[in-house]
Amino acid sequence: MPPTVATAPPAGTKRPNAPAADEVLVRAVTQEVDGQIYHLRGAAEVETAEVLLKADEIDYNESTGDVDARGNVYYKSYTSSEEMRAKTVKYNLKEESGTFFDVNGNAQGKIEYRPGLLMSQNPFNFQGRWAEKIKNRFILYDGFLTNCVLPKPWWRLAGPKFDIIPGDRAIAYRAVFRVRRMPIFYTPVFYKSLAEQPRKSGFLTPNFGNSTRRGFMYGVGYYWAINRSYDAMYRGQLFTQRGFAHEVNFRGKPRIGTDFNLYLYGVNDRGRRTDSGERIKEGGFLINGSGRSVLGKGWTGAANINYLSSFLFRQAFTQSFNEAIFSAVNSDGHVQKSWDTYSFGVEFSRHQFFQSTLPDDQVVIRKTPSVDFHSRERRLLGRVIPVWYSFDSSAGFHKRREPGFITRQFTDRLNFAPRVMAVLQWKGFSLAPSYTFHATHYGSRKDLSSSSTATATAGRDLYRQANDFGAELIMPTLERIFKGPKWLGTEVKHVVEPRITFRHVSGIRNFREIIRFDENDILTSTTEADVSLTNRLYAKRNGNVQEVLTWQVMQRRYFDPTFGGAVVEGSRNVFLSSTTLTGYSFIDRPRHYSPVISVLRMSPIQSASIEWRTDWDPLFKRITNSTVIADARINQTFFGIGHNQVRGTPNVSPNANQLLLRGGIGAPGRRGWSAGYTGVYDFREAKMQFATTEISYNSDCCGLSFQYRRLSFGTRNENQYLVSFAIANIGSFGTLRRQERMF
Repeated sequence: MPPTVATAPPAGTKRPNAPAADEVLVRAVTQEVDGQIYHLRGAAEVETAEVLLKADEIDYNESTGDVDARGNVYYKSYTSSEEMRAKTVKYNLKEESGTFFDVNGNAQGKIEYRPGLLMSQNPFNFQGRWAEKIKNRFILYDGFLTNCVLPKPWWRLAGPKFDIIPGDRAIAYRAVFRVRRMPIFYTPVFYKSLAEQPRKSGFLTPNFGNSTRRGFMYGVGYYWAINRSYDAMYRGQLFTQRGFAHEVNFRGKPRIGTDFNLYLYGVNDRGRRTDSGERIKEGGFLINGSGRSVLGKGWTGAANINYLSSFLFRQAFTQSFNEAIFSAVNSDGHVQKSWDTYSFGVEFSRHQFFQSTLPDDQVVIRKTPSVDFHSRERRLLGRVIPVWYSFDSSAGFHKRREPGFITRQFTDRLNFAPRVMAVLQWKGFSLAPSYTFHATHYGSRKDLSSSSTATATAGRDLYRQANDFGAELIMPTLERIFKGPKWLGTEVKHVVEPRITFRHVSGIRNFREIIRFDENDILTSTTEADVSLTNRLYAKRNGNVQEVLTWQVMQRRYFDPTFGGAVVEGSRNVFLSSTTLTGYSFIDRPRHYSPVISVLRMSPIQSASIEWRTDWDPLFKRITNSTVIADARINQTFFGIGHNQVRGTPNVSPNANQLLLRGGIGAPGRRGWSAGYTGVYDFREAKMQFATTEISYNSDCCGLSFQYRRLSFGTRNENQYLVSFAIANIGSFGTLRRQERMF
C-alpha cells in the first residue's frame, strides 16, 4: 500500500471555523485602525479562507489587500501544503502574491509508491535569501532544497534560483548537488516534474562506476516524452577499456487495453585485450520486446520477443549471473479467444538454445505459425455418468536447425488428440481411468538410411498414431493426531497418501524418424507404473493449521525397457516419460526402473523453509542428482544456502557441484545500516564464479549503497565496483541499478 500523507483539505472543502470566502479576520494583542489600515501589534494574525499570516507586527490595508508583516513571520496556505517562515513579508491577499525575505519553509511533495523506491514521509524543506510568490508560482533565490531533516541535511540541491509551480514542475538553475558538504555534480538546469503523471523530456542523471575488465564507466541519457501515448529513452555509456554501450527503450500505449515496450542494448566492443596484446571482440546486441492488446469480442493478443546476437556477448556484458548462465532465448506471440471450455489461437514462436559460445553451436526451433484448438474437460451425458472428454489439436509449419541437421523452411505438422476420462469412487478408493488417441502427421522425417545419426530430412511424409491408456488409483489416506512439542504446536497431524499410476502407450514404432519440435514429439511407446507415497505433517499453532513437512517418494517401473525400440544406447534419450518425472535426464540405455525421486519440504517455523530433492539411481547405486535449498529470516537477519550436485554419465548430463550462500542483515527501505552477501562457488573448478557484497545506509531522506562484484565464468574474469545514491520519493542514480540491489 502507498503511504498516506496528511495534506491540506481538497479544494472546495471548508475548514472548521474558517472565514467566509470574502471575509478577512484580524487578531492581535493591540489593534489600531487608521481609516482602512489596521496596525496589529503582538501575536498579530491575518486570516482568510485560503491563507494565514502571523507575525510580531502586521500592517494591513483593507482596501488594497496589502499586508506588511515583520518579525517571526509565519505563512500557511490552506489550499496547498506550503508553510513558510521569514523575517519580513510583503503580501497582497487579493492577488495572492508577495515577497518573503530570509525565508525557510516546507511543502509536502506528491508521494507515489514504486517498487524499490526509497520512501519517506518528510516534506521538502527549503531555505533562501528571499522568495517570490506569484499566484501559484514560487521563485526561490540563493537557496537550497532538500527533503532531509534540518539543520544538518544529508543532501541538498543548492543554486541561485529555483522556479517552482506546485503540482506542475520545479526547475533549478546552475545547481550543485551536495551530500553533506561534498559536491557531487553540477547541472546548469535541473528539472523535476511535480505532476500527477510526470512525463517531460530532458536529460537523465549521469551514472558512473569502475570495472577491472571494462575500465571506468560513465553514462548519460535523454528521456523523450513524445506525446501522451509514447515515450523513448536513450542512454549511452563509455567503457574506457572496451568502447561504447547503447541502451534504447521505446514504450507506447496507443489505446486502452493495448501497450508495448521495446528494449535494445548493444556494445561496440573494441575487444578484450589478452596477455599477448591481441584483442578479442565480444560485442553484440540484444532486443527485448513485449506487448499485449485486447482486440474485442473475446479476442486477445500478446507477444514476447527476444533476440540475442551471440551467447558470447551475453556472457561478456550482462550484469546478472543468472542471465549469463541461462542459455535459452525464447520468443512467442499469439492471438487467442476462449469461450465455454474451448480455446482457439494462432501462435508464432522461436526458441534458441545455445550449446556453447561458438557462433553456430545452437539449436533453433521455429513455429510460423501454429493454429491450436483445445477443450478442457467437459462432462458427458450431463451428471448421469462421471465421464469427461477433452481434446488438443494443432496444425502448423515448423523448422529445426542444429549443428549437422536442418529441416525445410516450412515443415508441416498436424496433431489431434481427443481424451476421455472417468472418476470412480468406492469406500475411500478413487480410480481415474483415461484414454487418449494421438494422431500426428509430419510433412517430413529424419533420414536414417546412411547412419544411426540423422543429418538430413527426407521428403516422405510420416504418420504417427498412438493409443494412450492410463489409470490413477488414489487409496484412502491414513491419519493420526499426536500431541506435538511446544515449539511445533499444540497438536500434530500425520497424513499418509499412497498413490499408484499406470500408463500404456502403444503404436509408435518410428520414434527415431520423428523430428523433435516440442513435447508432442517425445511421446514414445511405453508400459509403465508409478508408485508414490506422500507423508504430510500438519501443526496446529494458535488455532491455525499449517503444513510443516511434506515428503514424497516415488519411482517408475518400465515394463518395456526399450520404449518400443526408441532407446539409443550410449546416447542421451529425452522421452516424455522421463521429463514428467524429473528435470534431469537419466536414460542412456534400456532400463526397467527410473531413479527413486525424493522431494522433502519443511517449514518448522514460519520464517524458515527447507527443500531437498534427490534422485537415487539403482542402476548406479548412488545419488545422481541432489538439490537442497534452505532459507531463514529472524527479524532483520536472513540466511540462505543452496547446493546442487549432479553425478550422471557424460552421455546424459555433465557433472556439477555448486554451492550458493546468501546472508545479511537488513531489509529494503530500512533505516540505518544494511549489509548482505551472495556467492556461488564451483567445487569442480575450485573457484568462486560469482560473488557480490553490498553495504547500504538509509537515512530519513536518502540512501547510499556500495556493491562489489566478482565474476569468473567462461571467458569472464572481472571485478566491479558499483555505487547508487537514492533520494527518498524521487529516485536514484549511479551504476548500481535498482533491480540489482539487495536493499
